Amino acid sequence: VSPAIALAFLPFIVTLLIRYRHYLVLLYRAVLVAWLRDRLTGTSREQRAFQYVLAHAIPGDPHHILQTFDQWCYHCEHLSCVGPDKGRIVERVLLERAPLRVLELGTYCGYGTVLLAQGLPPGARLYTIEGDPRHAAVAEKVIRLAGFSEQTVELIVGPSEEVIPHLREKHGLVNANLVFMDHWKRSYLRDLRLLESHQLLAEGATILADNVLFPGAPHFLQYAKTCGKYHCKVHRASLEYFRAIPDGIAELRYTGTH
Repeated sequence: VSPAIALAFLPFIVTLLIRYRHYLVLLYRAVLVAWLRDRLTGTSREQRAFQYVLAHAIPGDPHHILQTFDQWCYHCEHLSCVGPDKGRIVERVLLERAPLRVLELGTYCGYGTVLLAQGLPPGARLYTIEGDPRHAAVAEKVIRLAGFSEQTVELIVGPSEEVIPHLREKHGLVNANLVFMDHWKRSYLRDLRLLESHQLLAEGATILADNVLFPGAPHFLQYAKTCGKYHCKVHRASLEYFRAIPDGIAELRYTGTH
């Protein structure tokens, strides 16, 4: 009976494997390969990526540094950076809004930070928050390798929920014209409400939130669409470095408190 049952389920299993093959490849590259190489090399994939960038990128050239990261992610190991496709959406919004005060939640290894910093208008300042000190150490090197000083980009290390309430008094951020969220997706809604309650969103501020479709931030999207404080749209794209997996960036325009 058991072999017969197994054979009966075989077409179903094959269909699942075919349908979700791209997600299985992502699991393999982003989790299994990284875990194995971490154990074999004694270094993290973020450190390995930085060593590659250091060896192949042109110092002081932000665009080339981003391209080098992309080469690493396509051909070596997967990193959860915003990537080139969704990066073009971010670049377009930066060009349209020309924000003077930008806040990034989730520095990670500095890819998004360099992307944002290279699109800033003259005199603008970027504040970026990273909760993991190991990632922050890599990001600091990447940011300075790209040629951005502490006067342009300030890296703040600590949990976002602890840093946000003190941004004004400790770091001089009166309010932000643009916020880029690319940290833990479950923290998007909490941190958006923290920014609201501490009046850190300028009138008409733009909030960009990555990966709202995969892995997804449904509660954040529901709040943004129904609370009455934002005009919200989702730019559909693909997951960074995996064109077959759908994803998107949410763009919110803050209309004020209700």
